[in-house]
Amino acid sequence: MPVNQEINGAQAPDSAAGAIAMEGSVDLANKKNRSGPDRPLVTIITSTYNAAEHLPSAIKSIRNQSYSNVEWIVVDGASKDGTLDILRQNQDVVDHWVSEPDAGIYDAWNKGLRLAHGEWVWFLGADDEMVTDAIEVMMEVVRNSPIPLDFVCGKVELYRGPSRIRAIGKPWSWRRFKKYMCVAHTGAMHRASYFDRYGEFDDSFRISGDYEILLRAGAELKAGFTQNVLARMQVGGESNRNPIVFQEALRARLKHAVTSPWGGRVDALWAECKWNIRRFFGL
Repeated sequence: MPVNQEINGAQAPDSAAGAIAMEGSVDLANKKNRSGPDRPLVTIITSTYNAAEHLPSAIKSIRNQSYSNVEWIVVDGASKDGTLDILRQNQDVVDHWVSEPDAGIYDAWNKGLRLAHGEWVWFLGADDEMVTDAIEVMMEVVRNSPIPLDFVCGKVELYRGPSRIRAIGKPWSWRRFKKYMCVAHTGAMHRASYFDRYGEFDDSFRISGDYEILLRAGAELKAGFTQNVLARMQVGGESNRNPIVFQEALRARLKHAVTSPWGGRVDALWAECKWNIRRFFGL
């Protein structure tokens, strides 16, 4: 559905949606030529909705990155709070933002992908933070790999408010991955060409679209890993509080025929049991 938009924070009525679509941008054309063999452009994509409370922390973490060859694209779902004011006030960091109704996080991420110029893409939550050298560490993994990589990941620390709970994230392995999402997507980058080969996110998923899209490559996924903590994430998002994630993950595995219906249900039940135990103990 086309949306009427103007640049630099102007707005126009979207008569089809009965809403207001807004957009702001810096000169992205200058960034297209900034990629080089040793300093590829990295696009960070963030989906927001009424994120004014948490967004400043994400902005600070991007502004403080030791790796400077970055563009940040924010896709907002027509926020009603001060999110857009924060984006307008930080256009030294925000290269492009758009605000309009969307069909969920994966629809928003797909919009961001269509705007991206980077050779690598990182999907960062509005209430997540990158550690200062996160992208630099990832690029070191890419440079040191003997083969071209599709995906790079590391560890992510989970927080409840100011309190650290635990770190998550394991090296990608097909044996583990076809049973459960063993990598921490918040601390991961995709090579942009992966989406050219395998397509955009399936927005029929609410929570497990990031798992499903990596299942498309199967055992052929070329993945790198670092033991470093790359991001900090607040618990309480959809994947942390909604048990539908286990049924969605099973649907993704069945879609790609990496499990049987019976075996997949056993794995999903076991994963949900462990999830309930962690919730009971506040882990």
